[in-house]
Amino acid sequence: MGRQRKRVLTGDGVPHSKEEKKPSAPHRKEKKKKTDVGKIFINISIGLCIFSLIWFFYALYMRSYLAKRVVTLHPSPHVLDANSTSAAVAPERFWGSYRPQVYFGMKTRSPRSVVTGLMWMRQFSDLDVNLRHTCEQGDRLHGYGWLMHDGLSFGVQEIHDSDFILTTEFVKRMGGENGGDWTWRITAKQHSSAPQPPVVSLMFYVATDTQGSLQAHVEDKNRLGSVTGVSEELGNFKITFRKPTVGEAAGNKYASYNYLQTRSPGLEKLTDIVKNSLSRRFVFHPPSGEKRPYIAVDTYKPPHHQHQQKAQDTRPESDFVVHQVTVQTPFQIEVLFESGSFYDRPDQLVGSVLSEELEKRKAAFDQKFEATFGLQRKGFTPAQIKFSKAALSNMLGGMGYFHGQSVVQSAYNEYPILYPEAALFTAVPSRSFFPRGFLWDEGFHQLLLSKWDPQVTREAIAHWFDLINIEGWIPREQILGDEARSKVPAEFVVQHNENANPPTFFLALQELVEKLLAQPDAPSTRDTLPLLRRLYPRLQSWFEWYNTTQTGPLPNSYRWRGRDKDTNLFLNPKTLTSGLDDYPRASHPSTDERHVDLHCWMAWASGIMASVARLLGEPHQEYERTHLTLSDNDLLSQLHWSENLRAFCDYGNHTQAVSLQQEKVYVPPGQPRHQFPVTRLVRYVRRGPKLQYVNAFGYVSLFPFLLQILVPDSPKLEHILRDIRDPDRLWTPYGLRSLSRTDPLYMKRNTEHDAPYWRGAIWININYLAVRALHHYGNTEGPYREKANALYQELRTNLINNVYRQYVETGYFWEQYNDSTGRGQGSHPFTGWSALTVLMMAEQY
Repeated sequence: MGRQRKRVLTGDGVPHSKEEKKPSAPHRKEKKKKTDVGKIFINISIGLCIFSLIWFFYALYMRSYLAKRVVTLHPSPHVLDANSTSAAVAPERFWGSYRPQVYFGMKTRSPRSVVTGLMWMRQFSDLDVNLRHTCEQGDRLHGYGWLMHDGLSFGVQEIHDSDFILTTEFVKRMGGENGGDWTWRITAKQHSSAPQPPVVSLMFYVATDTQGSLQAHVEDKNRLGSVTGVSEELGNFKITFRKPTVGEAAGNKYASYNYLQTRSPGLEKLTDIVKNSLSRRFVFHPPSGEKRPYIAVDTYKPPHHQHQQKAQDTRPESDFVVHQVTVQTPFQIEVLFESGSFYDRPDQLVGSVLSEELEKRKAAFDQKFEATFGLQRKGFTPAQIKFSKAALSNMLGGMGYFHGQSVVQSAYNEYPILYPEAALFTAVPSRSFFPRGFLWDEGFHQLLLSKWDPQVTREAIAHWFDLINIEGWIPREQILGDEARSKVPAEFVVQHNENANPPTFFLALQELVEKLLAQPDAPSTRDTLPLLRRLYPRLQSWFEWYNTTQTGPLPNSYRWRGRDKDTNLFLNPKTLTSGLDDYPRASHPSTDERHVDLHCWMAWASGIMASVARLLGEPHQEYERTHLTLSDNDLLSQLHWSENLRAFCDYGNHTQAVSLQQEKVYVPPGQPRHQFPVTRLVRYVRRGPKLQYVNAFGYVSLFPFLLQILVPDSPKLEHILRDIRDPDRLWTPYGLRSLSRTDPLYMKRNTEHDAPYWRGAIWININYLAVRALHHYGNTEGPYREKANALYQELRTNLINNVYRQYVETGYFWEQYNDSTGRGQGSHPFTGWSALTVLMMAEQY
């Protein structure tokens, strides 16, 4: 019962036979096949379009998502509570000398603090206007810095100007609800060599930084007697400017007075406002002297920029009041801040009361210093102990409280963007040149400060880790706020999220953990465990960020990201992220590089992570395995030991046959030279690079020793100890130089503008690690124990003596020291890691 076939007739009505109908079948199939292929093609095209659109929008979404990650903060709870620095929670630390970038000033630990400060200038000098305010190396002061500072309640600083000395002192007194009172005392004395007593103008100022208001109270026409104000953090307050005297028992001195009351668009503009308000129309006329015109604040006249279109500053303005007193040395002036909430104040903190309080604080400081470091027991002289107190005090007096936004960029951001607004309580390397937070510097800073005040270290670490983003990255240089940004060259402002810095916070964390384990019930350690619990999720992300973003080409190898890419302009492209800047690495940056110092940092950091996890009862096995793997001396040798060089080395695409030469620019005959490009120093490569160990011997070669990764009986330790003591390599009478004197790049410029930096100079932070390592190996059983101990004694003595000698001769601690003369060089004062000299003196490692 099949289906009946339909008969097909021809045009004449005659049916075709079965054979006659066959040729037409292939034609129909071909047509149908063509139709099906077309439909398939169309469907595929539509599918591809849909897929492409989906992929396009997904890619846009992912790029947007990835672009936002760099400014997305870590999801774990903040280490610090939002009000942890407020007067209600930490009243004793609320006010402080938290403005390290100025010679003398105070503020609160709040985002928009009322700020106070001091400017001064010498009258009737050869210089037109020699106004001092922000710490500047160009001021060429003979020395300045804190002699005593406890980081909490008082400080004493000396500033040596051309022919007079200013001593700035402050004392705080608790009371009320808003951080209590404080008093400044400024004493001026002429140098013994000055031909006649100089006349000096001191300018005390108050600014609100957009939060709060000020009211000036004028006496006798032009003398500012006091300023009253109100702000959210301080409530009502009063600042009184007392008249100058020659001491507590003497009467007032003759002085001329001036004041300025205006508005400021930002704290970074205060110096300019004062300069633009100065006038010569005033006369200084003491009773027994001649009349002389002097320079003083008058009416603020904003500078006129002719033919210059400038974007209007839309920031809210702040109240700004300046009190100027012009007086001949010697003299003494006191400035008193009184909180409106301090109702049961016993007496004013001035005169003899202030002197008595100062003496109490000084005695307490001396007692605590000796109890902490024991330098007197070790036989150091009073002058050496005074020097070490200044080193610690400058570190404490260099603590700053900053607030603002970093400028950051990732590979997914076309332009730099702003990081979330945040606060940072941190020490700074140099008040004049680096008055801001640096990640790897801060780990060294807190090594010293944790001995003196563990609470300062806990707060500083917490502030830094509250800056971490969701990726586990912390911007390595913190430039927060317009005032901080005004001191930084534009090329260093933007922070890139692939760039690291050595994880030196593990140094300070190790110190906190060891102190906690040794004294679990001591008051100084009771807050450490809660800190570690809140810190731990962020610490895990930070470690993991290093362990994933800074990996090298081989398993368990590591490579610093962020090397300079324009190799044509650098004798050796810099590696700022390593902290060692222009130290010689592979001549041609590539993904094949392996960096021995980063490997050692990670080996050491993983061990501290295991200790912290174990202490907190968290899983520690993975960190322990990582530590054991990375610390394995056989693996370290496979990755970084060069048998030919007999040293630990970086590995990469390298050649030594490079030099800087004048660029060749062809100028056709008869053509003016100025119309053609200026010749530059560019790099010439005489022999192509190849993958090999980098034959530079210096600090990087020492890291397996510096971070104590080498086992005490390692034969390679013998090579390192021998090379350390070799005067042709690293040894000098002043400390270990950063690069061997026999290296081709020793003291060579890196560009026509960049002088050698880590290419021979002596740096105290690495020397501290060397002394620390020698102390370790000199006190650990092994074949090289006696050799290490002898080197320890000799190197420690050389370093202490030279840093002390340079401080006495120059009045400063220095960024680095010359390997030929021991002379201090670089930025100054540099009481960041150079202050680690105190720990070497105390033999506390």
